[in-house]
Amino acid sequence: MMTNQRRAVIRTLAALLFAAPLAAFAQSSAKAVPRIAFLDPGSSDSGLYGSFLAGMKELGYVEGKNIHIQARFANGDLERLPALAKELADLKPDVILAQSTPGVRAVVATKTMAPVIMVAVGDPVGSGFVKSLGRPGGNVTGLSILTSDVSPKLLEMLKAMIPRLSRVAVLVNPANPNSTVSLTNIRSAAGPMKLKIVAAEASVAGDFDKAFAAIGRQRPDALIIPGDPLFRLNAGKIAKLALGNKLPLACTNAEIVEAGGLLSYGASIADNYRRAATYVDKILKGAKPADLPVEQSAKFDLVINLRTAAELGIKIPPSLRITAEKVIE
Repeated sequence: MMTNQRRAVIRTLAALLFAAPLAAFAQSSAKAVPRIAFLDPGSSDSGLYGSFLAGMKELGYVEGKNIHIQARFANGDLERLPALAKELADLKPDVILAQSTPGVRAVVATKTMAPVIMVAVGDPVGSGFVKSLGRPGGNVTGLSILTSDVSPKLLEMLKAMIPRLSRVAVLVNPANPNSTVSLTNIRSAAGPMKLKIVAAEASVAGDFDKAFAAIGRQRPDALIIPGDPLFRLNAGKIAKLALGNKLPLACTNAEIVEAGGLLSYGASIADNYRRAATYVDKILKGAKPADLPVEQSAKFDLVINLRTAAELGIKIPPSLRITAEKVIE
């Protein structure tokens, strides 16, 4: 007859044999859940991360259920991007999503082999991220705002609102190539319009007071601020400084206008994030980044702050007001 001790040993062995396959299955199932790395030069409360999650949800992906997302935010400090990019690359994700030229450059510098989805990059070919827009050819693809440097268009809008316009200041972030390219484009557009362009720089939040003091000494009639994560993150401070200097401010970030700037016109970065989800979906289903054409921004928004216009004594032409996506009254 079998002793109680022998029965216990057999039960223990059986339990171990049964548990081993279950553990292996659980580990395999955990690995099957796609892992997405998310790098944003801005902040977590900008709403852009939410736009990406909404786009993923539309395609059937829910964070914590059938995808895992590791997100890192530089909070406007572009110097943090290389360290954050390496941290994400070391996690060996299935896909990495990165916003802006500095963000994608930081990810590419890690030499990761993971597919990289770029969002709102100015010139992906010129930056060396892809071979061509139609055939990227490497592990990077996504969305570009190459054709959407609307900074020259801002000059036209300012001229329509301020007939006496003759001198325009431009605030740029020298750490962001897109920002400096915009300055070049603005200068090119200003020639035929007989406008003088003066520039000031800010690469960290602590530079704004000094930059606006320099701008004030130039006595411009208006100010243009090209798109940049640092500027978007500090929208409130920038709008306050512009109003304090009685400067009509035109920009590409709607957040600055909502905080008190005069007008914004530019590609919808939120829409870029939402559309980026389609790239992630295709990659997870087996598509190769090299074969996925780079898309251009499709949605552009004009936002006008009538309260600021009234405070500055500026009359908004009906043609602009009618075409505005949003009017702040």
